[in-house]
Amino acid sequence: MSSGMVIIGFDGTPISEHAVHEAAALLAPRKALVVVVWEAGRAFELADIPSPVVGMPGSSLDIRTAAEIDHAMYKSAQEMAQWGALIATEAGLEAEGLAVADDVRVADTLVRVANELDAEAIVVGSHRRGRLSELLLGSTCRGVIEKASCPVVVVRGK
Repeated sequence: MSSGMVIIGFDGTPISEHAVHEAAALLAPRKALVVVVWEAGRAFELADIPSPVVGMPGSSLDIRTAAEIDHAMYKSAQEMAQWGALIATEAGLEAEGLAVADDVRVADTLVRVANELDAEAIVVGSHRRGRLSELLLGSTCRGVIEKASCPVVVVRGK
């Protein structure tokens, strides 16, 4: 049995804001979880790159600095999730925000969260890209549609 909750993927772009508003117009007054997926550990990757390899002078990015940057990225993702939840609440959903570390791809992470919470649907905004760039770059929307076990609402930009 579904929890009735809706998962909304949010990245702070105008398209994702539009998706939140459209989700509210279509699905309110349901509960919603506005999910921001962030790439945990990205700063540590930079700390591990030997400077001569990237053709730059020696770097002062040590593990402590990388940890501080990683924490700042997490805090930024949390703030963005809360901002998205505020937009959703003002639009008529009973919303909370959640920052989640990326497992493999954003689509996989959104589907995992939806499965864990037995969500009723996943809402994602679609960046208008041509077929060629979608094939080359991949698509969060396509990945969610292919892997989700619940309905997926794809909102296109205005």
